[in-house]
Amino acid sequence: MITLLTYPPAFGQFSGSPFCIKAAHLLNLSGLRWTREDTLDPRMMPHQKLPVIRAEDQLIADSDMIRSYLEAQGAAFDHGLTEMDKSTSRAFIRMAEEHLYFHIVLDRWEDDLAWPAIRETYFASVPRPLRRLVANRVRRKILSAMQVQGLGRFTPAERLARLEPDLEAIVTRLWQNRFLFGETPSAADASVGPMLSAAISSPGETALSSRIRENAVLMGYIDRVEQMLGDRRAA
Repeated sequence: MITLLTYPPAFGQFSGSPFCIKAAHLLNLSGLRWTREDTLDPRMMPHQKLPVIRAEDQLIADSDMIRSYLEAQGAAFDHGLTEMDKSTSRAFIRMAEEHLYFHIVLDRWEDDLAWPAIRETYFASVPRPLRRLVANRVRRKILSAMQVQGLGRFTPAERLARLEPDLEAIVTRLWQNRFLFGETPSAADASVGPMLSAAISSPGETALSSRIRENAVLMGYIDRVEQMLGDRRAA
């Protein structure tokens, strides 16, 4: 059986990490049997990140590599999609994981009102006398990295304006279908759905979470992805 090593549930979600949720969705979509193992400390993992799966006495890190492994086992995440759709699917995955994701990072790590909840959730395994010290050090490192990445230099209003065309692109894909590429979920839904869900589940109210919540198409889509790919038993 495959074991998914993941961050624990947080903010009403299967995991505090949308990438761990993506991995769980892919596992559910693959039809393979799996179980979860929670940890808050990924330092012993390949790349020192999660998600990771343990399968056939090996550790497979990174959600894209997990997808490749599952496909090698016979999973057909994009069954029925045309080559053009597969190309567009790849672009939507990258849009979600390399753009929307970093807006979520800033909503969680930059907002002083959200920070106490983030600190107590993400650093729960750190002894309380050291928790603030360790958490604040990591926070400074992440916010510094976001300055280098570039998005950290934008105001919240500027960030939302930058993200608006991405959200509209998702809505456009959903006008005629229940999922991004048809009536059944595919690999793109396993990425885009968790990112949108993570955005509305972050502590407090943000410009991004408000923007998503006011759109019935996006909210309906989030619910459908969870209904079809979510694993409440494992959560």
